[in-house]
Amino acid sequence: MTVINMLKTSNLLGFKSIRRLLLSTAILCNAVNSFGALTHSDSLINLKANSTKVIFIDGKPEDNAVRQDYIDSVRRVITIFYYDQFRHFQDPDAPYFLFMSKEAGLTMGIGGSVRMRGYYDWHGAMPTASFAPYTIPIPANPLSQRHFATTPAGTGLFFRVIGYNKLLRNYQLYIETDFTGYQSRGLKLKKAYAMFRDFTVGYASSTFSDPAAQPVVIDAAGNNNKYSHTSVLVRYMPCIKKKWYLGVSLETPGTSVDQSATNVQPISEWLPDLAALVQYQWAQGQHVRLSGIVRSLPYRDIKNGKDHNPFGWGLHLSSVARPTRQLTTYANVTTGRGIAGLGGDLQYGHYDLLVNPDDATRFYSPYILGWSLGLQYNFNPQFFISLAASQTHLYTKSGTSEDEYKNGTFACATAYWNILPRLSVAAELDYGRRQNVSNISRNAWRANLMCAFSF
Repeated sequence: MTVINMLKTSNLLGFKSIRRLLLSTAILCNAVNSFGALTHSDSLINLKANSTKVIFIDGKPEDNAVRQDYIDSVRRVITIFYYDQFRHFQDPDAPYFLFMSKEAGLTMGIGGSVRMRGYYDWHGAMPTASFAPYTIPIPANPLSQRHFATTPAGTGLFFRVIGYNKLLRNYQLYIETDFTGYQSRGLKLKKAYAMFRDFTVGYASSTFSDPAAQPVVIDAAGNNNKYSHTSVLVRYMPCIKKKWYLGVSLETPGTSVDQSATNVQPISEWLPDLAALVQYQWAQGQHVRLSGIVRSLPYRDIKNGKDHNPFGWGLHLSSVARPTRQLTTYANVTTGRGIAGLGGDLQYGHYDLLVNPDDATRFYSPYILGWSLGLQYNFNPQFFISLAASQTHLYTKSGTSEDEYKNGTFACATAYWNILPRLSVAAELDYGRRQNVSNISRNAWRANLMCAFSF
């Protein structure tokens, strides 16, 4: 008897609510399985999903077959978790323990990850734990040519609730924290949102991002064209014919503007950012997406007492694909003005607005162009190697200070081994290069080792 038939014919009245949730999930998962043979990446996802333990907190079905059917259906829910449209490679795994309530139709998971990373810099040490080309010092600091350090950044806790009711239908509540706060030890909120029907409300990944299409990088900074910021937002994102996704959101603004100028100053944002996307998905975890954003960048001309409100804009084309069972490809291209503070290498500066060298009473938004490419080859579901490269260009006006950032390049090679479904180790070699407006440049190197355990 199939999962769907067992759910339909079950006469356990106490399970009506949860049966609706699992029935809809089973239908969705049948569609997932219809895409064809599993890749090695898909096989690893199944291993992680099957490692989840389901605990009934208010009684469980006496019939062993029915009980196992519910457990299998919940594990399929977890499989869908790994195909989240906004899930990043470094995000924590699904909870190891799931607590199921048969009466309320709720499933709650409490989980976390412990991640330790050691790194060694040479040919010029980075001043931060994150390897970002923007931070490469020019000229070199003779007191900091080599450096060894460790960090628990990426260690965190999270909570997820999955439920069903007539008004919200299938819904999810999610809270994620990690220890990347004060001195990379303080606990801070990373995400907190609710999903119901086709809506997302809360502190979540921006619609102007595609975390799943970012190349694999174990360093905290990621590639230098990484746009995966979070914002308090309201998003509507329906799925059309199981292939197309359309999304639109209003997001809380957060501009990054040069505040050292005397004749011009930024003023309070008073309009939300407007972001949208269109995505075509031909298989679970494989898609091409075009997203865009429009944002207000208000500032005041102090000298003449005038307010100005130029608009910034951005376009982000991204894709993740698995052309063979072993190979996964990642690609991103980003362009725009006034989007530097939303991610990537430029978020370390203040480049949404810069003082115009031709008129000190005006700001302007420099043009930005960035790209990233990645290849991941899985020798088996547990072990893969990855190559990634990315670059970001900042096009400033003539007359800009010669020690200002012009472009940055990042590349890495990674070996990643999932010793167990929830225990992994990785080694990575990072290369970075920063070039200033003067065309003076410097390179930097880093070796990374990481060990991570999730529960």
